[in-house]
Amino acid sequence: MFATPQSVTVDAVATDLHRIIDEKTASTYVSSDGTLQLKISHQETKNRTRHLVRLDKTVVAADPLTAENAYQSAGVYVVIDEPLFGFVDADLDDMADALITWLTPANIGALLSSRH
Repeated sequence: MFATPQSVTVDAVATDLHRIIDEKTASTYVSSDGTLQLKISHQETKNRTRHLVRLDKTVVAADPLTAENAYQSAGVYVVIDEPLFGFVDADLDDMADALITWLTPANIGALLSSRH
């Protein structure tokens, strides 16, 4: 289990997130103002385990067509999907490091601009 609070830095601002849900295979951490939420969970099936880390942010934004304010949320998450055998933690750690390294601002910008 992860300690509470967890800290995330968004746009150079560090925010503490306190655990509000603590279940056997899932935890949820939320900022004091409720705008940031971190979910950590594990799902086991017969042949695999999936580990999820998800960060969601909620904002109030004006609809460009109606100018009405509404809550909007966005999420960014990583899933590590591992079989029961064939990989050790170091293999998955190396893959995660490679993906994190690849996620440069330039590659994220290219990813976000290539909507279909």
